[in-house]
This record gives sequence, C-alpha cells and structure tokens, in this order.
Amino acid sequence: MTVIRVALAGSTGSIGTQSLDVISAEADRFELAAIGATGRQPEVLIEQARRHRPKIVAVSDTSAAAEIAAALPECEVRAGADALASLATEADVVVNGVVGFAGLSVTLATLDAGRRLALANKESLIAAGPVVQLARRTPGAELVPVDSEHGAIHQCLRATDNRSRVERLLLTASGGPFRGRSAADLESVTVAEALAHPTWSMGPKITIDSSTLMNKGLEVIEAHELFGTPAGDAGYGIGFDEIDVVVHPQSIVHSMVEFTDASTIAQLSSPDMRLPIGYALAWPDRIATPFGRIDWSTLGRLDFEPPDLETFVCLSLAYQAGRAGGTAPAWLNAANEVAVEAFLAGRIAWGDIARVISATLDQHDGAPASDADAVVAADLEARRIAALQLQLVVAATGANA
Repeated sequence: MTVIRVALAGSTGSIGTQSLDVISAEADRFELAAIGATGRQPEVLIEQARRHRPKIVAVSDTSAAAEIAAALPECEVRAGADALASLATEADVVVNGVVGFAGLSVTLATLDAGRRLALANKESLIAAGPVVQLARRTPGAELVPVDSEHGAIHQCLRATDNRSRVERLLLTASGGPFRGRSAADLESVTVAEALAHPTWSMGPKITIDSSTLMNKGLEVIEAHELFGTPAGDAGYGIGFDEIDVVVHPQSIVHSMVEFTDASTIAQLSSPDMRLPIGYALAWPDRIATPFGRIDWSTLGRLDFEPPDLETFVCLSLAYQAGRAGGTAPAWLNAANEVAVEAFLAGRIAWGDIARVISATLDQHDGAPASDADAVVAADLEARRIAALQLQLVVAATGANA
C-alpha cells in the first residue's frame, strides 16, 4: 500500500484534531508531513507536533513563531500570511480545515499545485466559486469535500456513470438546537443555547451557523459549486432548483441523490466527522477504521420534515445569493462572519444575524467574481457594509457596542 503524505491546515480546530485521529488510526496508510494553524493556540500546535512528528509546522501569526520554533527545534517552522498556503506542495493531500474566508489561499494553492484538496473550508468555495473552478482544472488537482453532507453526495454519485440521470440533490439538516421554535421564541436566546448542538460537536462559528441554518444555506451554494456545473464538464447539470434541504434531526442520513427514475441513494452513518475526513484522505479507496458505525438494533426511527423558512431566514438568503451569483455569495459569507462574530461577543441578538446579512445583501454592487483579487475586494467591501449595518442594529436595540 502506497503511503499518502498529508498536510493539515487548521490543525488545532475541530476538523484538524479529528483529522489527526484518522491519521493515527491508519498509521500504515497516512504520513503527516506538515501541520499549520493561525497561531492563536501555540501550545496546542506544539503539542500536536511533538505527538505526531511532522517535518514542517506553519503558523500565520508571526508573533507566535519564535515560541513554536524554540519548542520544536527538529521542525521547519514557517510563519506569515502565506505560511499555511505554502503547505500545498508538501503533501499528496491537503486538508483545509481553516475557518472562514481565511482558508481561500490554502484552497487555491493546493489546486494550483495539482494536489488533492480535502476541503472542509466551505467558505472559500462559496465566496470564490468561479475562481476555484478554474483552479480545479489544473492537471492532477482533485477536490473531495469533507463536509458530511457533500461527502455523502460524493459517495451517492458513485452509483451512476450517467450524469444526465441525476435529478435532484437532497441535503439533510439536523435542524440545530432551535428546531421547532418560532422566530419570536428565539429573540432572547443566549450564546450558550445556540452553541448546544443536539448531534454534532463542532467549532463555535459553524455551530452558530447550524442554529440559524446558514450552515445549510452555505452548503447549498457549495453543492452547486461542487456538482452543479453543466453536464459534460465536471458536474451534473444541477441548478439551485434541484438542490433541496430536508430537516432530519437524527443526523444519520447525511444526504441523498435522487435519479430520474425516482430511485434515491442515501449515505447513512452515525454522526462522526472522522468518516468523511477519512473518505477524503483515502479517495478513491476507503479507510479500514469504522468511524460512525450504526447500531441498527437501537436506531429506532428516522424522521424528515421541511425547513421552517420563516424562522430560519438565513437559508432563504443563501439561495438568494447563490442564484444572484458573481460576488453575491462572497458578500453573504462575509456578512455572516461579521454578524456571527458579533453575536458570539454578545453585541447583537440571535435574530439580528439574519437582519445584518439581509441588509448587507441589499447593497450588493453586482460585481463579478472575475479573479482572486476581485473576490478579496468583494469580501472587504461586504465586511465594511456589514459593520455599518451592525452599528445600526446595535443603535436601534441599545445593545452593547
């Protein structure tokens, strides 16, 4: 068996630590060549390097570099804005577990280097879809999604060789901690309540996104970018009208593909992110460790229901931005990051997240996502507008500035 060299960007986060679990469980298959993170938790990065012994450690924050280098004399330590992206040439597979728009450089560097990208950073694909699509055409470049939903669709699509027979993609959503509650009920929810996800253990940003269903909205756009290009190219000819969301509180069915004869293929497993991580690392093979095995004797039931779009407005906003195209998804993503950060800091209420995003999208300038510079500019402009909308919300509600 050929050993696969892995570089891990965002190693101290939820995806990063679970990726290390997979690599450790399959030590005969994977070699950890490099790890990297922002540097906000240098002690965690140091501990990871000592335990897993990569040759290269990268850190975005230059102020943490000296401490890390002193603690890891056996490692090459890279620091600075391009440090994480530089890992793209050091491995066969790069896991992009960086949170937020900051992961764009890792995505583009990996694909431009003609390597396999195990993508957990959905924001870079959402904000810069047209740019990423160009990079995917690089000889040798592969993109295998790590999101449980898109990993499930990727697996389900292996059931057909005829792209024209794919009718619909169905993304499942747990419904988050507030499933079944009205918008009025949610005006006074706390950060702690929003972070109490019923089935998944994730980082704070993505957990808040799950509570608003923005995470599912971002995944709709991601699914369109991954699988929706015209049939005969890289995708299946799937438009936004053929991508549906269904709430499934047990989080056992991770997504489904419906074919033209109405046959539906689903991927099922217990909720464990190590399964889609391992799938992306081993593609086109599978790992041998049974992460997410179902106990069928105790499963009991599987429930499904439509999402409540009146309460969870963010899902509709994502469809709106996706259909608008261009830099609209970048504006959506940027405004969401600004609003979620403000909510986590206690500056705005949970319901204000959607209000800030909606007001920001209302001012979208219609610019195309022509290249990486245009996407970065769009992200900055959207953050500026979102910050202004945030100030208006704070002023109107008398919340803490």
